[in-house]
Amino acid sequence: MSGAILAQLIAQGAERGVDLITLRAIAEEAGELGATRALTRLGLSDDAAQQDVAELRALLAAWRDTKKSARKAVLGWLIRLAGALLLTGIAFKLGVGAWAK
Repeated sequence: MSGAILAQLIAQGAERGVDLITLRAIAEEAGELGATRALTRLGLSDDAAQQDVAELRALLAAWRDTKKSARKAVLGWLIRLAGALLLTGIAFKLGVGAWAK
């Protein structure tokens, strides 16, 4: 989409004075033109863009789930390690080391 419609609306507003309908039309056309330009600059203006964005969102969701699972696993192992160290410390404090000899 080119800016031809926007230019025409602005010219119309300059000729006849700007009423509310013309202002809304100018704002809508400017918004659409700006959005189209932004999507084109991002490389998301083709037909495959919707599928690409959906795939990126799925990939991002999978990455977030993986990070959450990894954190959970690391935390679980740290808790188990702390428990094992605590039990080992209690055992040596009670003299289990002497029983082993």
